[in-house]
Amino acid sequence: MTTTPPARRSVGTARTRVEGRDKVTGAARYAAEIPFTGLAHGWLVLSTITRGRIRGIRTAPVLDMPGVLTVLHHGNAPRLHTDYVGLLGVPPDPAACVFQNDRVPFAGWPVALVVAETPEQAREAAEALAVTYEEEPHDTALTAGHRDAYVPDGGMPAETSKGDLEAQLATSPVVVDEEYTTPEEQHSMMEPHAATARWDGGRLEVVDSNQGAGWVQGELATLFSLDPSTVRVRSEHIGGGFGSKGLRAHQVSAVMAATALDRPVRVVMSRRQLFSLAGYRSPTVQRVRLGADPDGRLRALEHRSLNQTSQVYEFVEPSAGVARVMYDAPAHRTAHHLVRLDVPSPTWMRAPGEAPGSFAIEVALDELAERTGTDPIELRLRNEPDVGPVSGLPFSSRNLAACFREGARRFGWPDRDPRPGLRREGHWLLGTGTAAASFGAGAAPSTAQITAEADGSFTVRIAAADIGTGARTALTLIAADALETTPERVRVRIGDSDFGPAMIAGGSMGTRSWAWAVTTAARELRERLIPGAALPSDGITVRSDTTEALRTLTQKERHSFGAQFAEVAVDTTTGEIRVRRMLGIFAAGRIVNPLTARNQLLGGMTWGISMALHEEAVRDHHTGAHYAPDLAGYHVATHADVPHIEADWVDDHDPDDPVGIKGIGEIGIVGAAAAITNAVWHATGTRHRNLPLRPDRILTAAQKGTGGPTMDA
Repeated sequence: MTTTPPARRSVGTARTRVEGRDKVTGAARYAAEIPFTGLAHGWLVLSTITRGRIRGIRTAPVLDMPGVLTVLHHGNAPRLHTDYVGLLGVPPDPAACVFQNDRVPFAGWPVALVVAETPEQAREAAEALAVTYEEEPHDTALTAGHRDAYVPDGGMPAETSKGDLEAQLATSPVVVDEEYTTPEEQHSMMEPHAATARWDGGRLEVVDSNQGAGWVQGELATLFSLDPSTVRVRSEHIGGGFGSKGLRAHQVSAVMAATALDRPVRVVMSRRQLFSLAGYRSPTVQRVRLGADPDGRLRALEHRSLNQTSQVYEFVEPSAGVARVMYDAPAHRTAHHLVRLDVPSPTWMRAPGEAPGSFAIEVALDELAERTGTDPIELRLRNEPDVGPVSGLPFSSRNLAACFREGARRFGWPDRDPRPGLRREGHWLLGTGTAAASFGAGAAPSTAQITAEADGSFTVRIAAADIGTGARTALTLIAADALETTPERVRVRIGDSDFGPAMIAGGSMGTRSWAWAVTTAARELRERLIPGAALPSDGITVRSDTTEALRTLTQKERHSFGAQFAEVAVDTTTGEIRVRRMLGIFAAGRIVNPLTARNQLLGGMTWGISMALHEEAVRDHHTGAHYAPDLAGYHVATHADVPHIEADWVDDHDPDDPVGIKGIGEIGIVGAAAAITNAVWHATGTRHRNLPLRPDRILTAAQKGTGGPTMDA
């Protein structure tokens, strides 16, 4: 076999998405668009109470409605095997294990599935289904000092501690002791959750929108007590996930209905249903205590975070985890606490833990800089740790200082007057702020197959998921270089559980994990190819597994880092905040595709603007349900909110890392809200510790006279 060497390396060159034309022309089919013969449609019925029991479901009138095929509920649904530990060592969320009992643990709990010939018939019948309940008192309010707060088990350590915190705080010349809060946030991806289930020749096939086909395949096989080889999950194109697209009620109920009717059944969640069934970022109450010398060097650091979880499932929003990486002190304490409430289960959401945690710690650092009269960048650099503050492990690379130096130069930071409330343009107060960012750069075992085809091309098969990040294109470039060919000669097929185990698209570990598997397979394939020799008609295929290789990787603190900069204008009459410009400089390992990498970083920063100014899912604690659970009531940033935003990176090399790739999907949001909040202080002289920065909060703080110039309210 002969191959054409590439004129230059593909990794590091800007490439448009290999599937881009299919997406913009409509040729790419998403989970809810793929046709099936005999397709039926299911619509979930959700509880209208917050806590209690189902007393009765009147199915007879609904079954007589046009097109209705069946109604599944706790009285007739198959029993599921739920006593197991799944991905990342956690059990399945009972909200996905539908119709197993008559309990209702939160508003929006799935109580039935109506299946009909058309989606319109299914929805009409679902809205007509009469369900009666026995209602019980509920509690949905997360408050600081909640009497039922507890220390969770499992996962990362809930608490870490070294040194005598109270003694160091007592002797510190400068102390910051403040509380910071973040609200509930929703994923709000463009494509809702959708799945079609069907039986074909004794094999269950599920066409889905998920972040890991193998993940969902394994969960469904266990829940329904099936041999994993008899279950196939496909998820080729995904319109956003952000952590929410794992095992959910729509896949499980679709499988139940397809089994009961022996025909394909599709279940698509509505936008409103996503607010209770797709997970969300928990609200947090965080306390940060810092003790420092007059020059800003830390003596004590404490970061405690409280978040809510449901009564049926434990999920920790690890907000204090960021302090375990970013800053050290002789006395150092972090803690995560939980409160079980009558609310839906939270889940992973873009930069889980780091996004809300960086808001608290980075605003607290800015407050310390103010009180010590230290430049905010200089204060952070003075507190750069030599090793992991908690782990004690060396950093694989830590180029945060380089990010700040480059960012400060490009943003014009040296010309900044540090005094707040001085810059003004008419009724606008102007200010600038900064914050640091970090996110872990891990990897997980994955397998990949590569076939050298008889025509000289290559086919890569890996159960990866492209949730909009450009992963399919990145893997094409990586494979081309590893195979010493051009991207045009490489076809990458993803999103199919039949391709074997692979890491999910999550934790900024996807591309890093998949690239390792692909390059390993490519290296073995090159060794087996004989130059000039003809290949068999079905080619030559090799399969890799990185499990053992990962075990030999040197233990280090591996993270992406970044420096965020923001300039804001605050309207003194209305309290409106406008972000005039943002700059993010990141150290994120080897950049595979600059085009999609910049896209990911800008997307994260835009979400940071959204987090700072808009996003807030508000719950009515009397009813336990959300106010306006849709994109009319839940506001997100739009292009009008982002007039000028830039993202770039510095060199970031780890000589011990055989892959060199770090995740960039989540680092862009970390620190962004803090940079904006710090800029608002610089503009107005008033500190804000509660997100989002709504106009009413800006005006109220000004009217209280908490510092800075008087607003013209």
